[in-house]
Amino acid sequence: MSSSAPALRVITVVGPTAAGKSDLGVFLARQLDGEVVNADSMQLYRGMDIGTAKLTLPERGSVPHHLLDIWDVTETASVAEYQRLARAEIDRLLAAGRTPVLVGGSGLYVKGAIDALEFPGTDPEVRARLEEELVERGSGVLHARLTAADPEAGRAILPSNGRRIVRALEVIEITGKPFTANLPGDDAVYDTVQIGVDVARPELDERIARRVDRMWEAGLVDEVRALEARGLREGRTAARALGYQQVLAALAGECTEDEARAETVRATKRFARRQDSWFRRDPRVRWLSGAARDRGELPHLALALIERAVTA
Repeated sequence: MSSSAPALRVITVVGPTAAGKSDLGVFLARQLDGEVVNADSMQLYRGMDIGTAKLTLPERGSVPHHLLDIWDVTETASVAEYQRLARAEIDRLLAAGRTPVLVGGSGLYVKGAIDALEFPGTDPEVRARLEEELVERGSGVLHARLTAADPEAGRAILPSNGRRIVRALEVIEITGKPFTANLPGDDAVYDTVQIGVDVARPELDERIARRVDRMWEAGLVDEVRALEARGLREGRTAARALGYQQVLAALAGECTEDEARAETVRATKRFARRQDSWFRRDPRVRWLSGAARDRGELPHLALALIERAVTA
């Protein structure tokens, strides 16, 4: 992009896991005199490298990457804290005349960074009471209560997702409003060009299976074992990460390593479908094919799309 281009914008590269976002983000940052800001919730954790497909230093090239390796695995993820950190990085880069390239598949983290989204506070007593009830009565009972109080939230949150159910019920109790009243809209706080990387389901499923195989070959089990010694099993968020949760189960003797590997593939495929559904709901995302046959053209099509948006 020429130095005479109009005002800088924030670029996002989003889509399902294994679609090719990271490599595209590096290319765009290099071409646009930019830097990458991570928007993958699990890549925020130190030491969670193999299982999150975190780019190695050589793969990042000369492009600075921010918000990687900032939390210990025992810390609970906070979208509100991520929002604060991401916006500080974005503002700093824009002020320095650099282009922020936000890359990742964690939908709420992306929206928290670029959209007008306020996060209700927490009440430790309410949270503790609900979590105790979750343990004693199970997520199904709490999900039924959530559905009665906020049917839309009940449809959006899986009955098995106890952590999100507790948070939704906490917000309802604190604010006196439905949880969905606090869900994000599309009111942007930055001038943003959003690019989605699209890969057809059969090819994406094959990529996911190959990626999991590479993770195992690269030493994912040893990585999890080392992180377990640093408190991973006690981490309320990190311990649930894809691959890590399954390997922890194998290390505990709850399943075989082969079963953990197969379940990681299945769970990742389900997660990729949820990611795709999330980003498809945002009409601002402009989708480009990341299929193998289009891989050579993808970077240049993405750059052309950004240039057209900036000069429009």
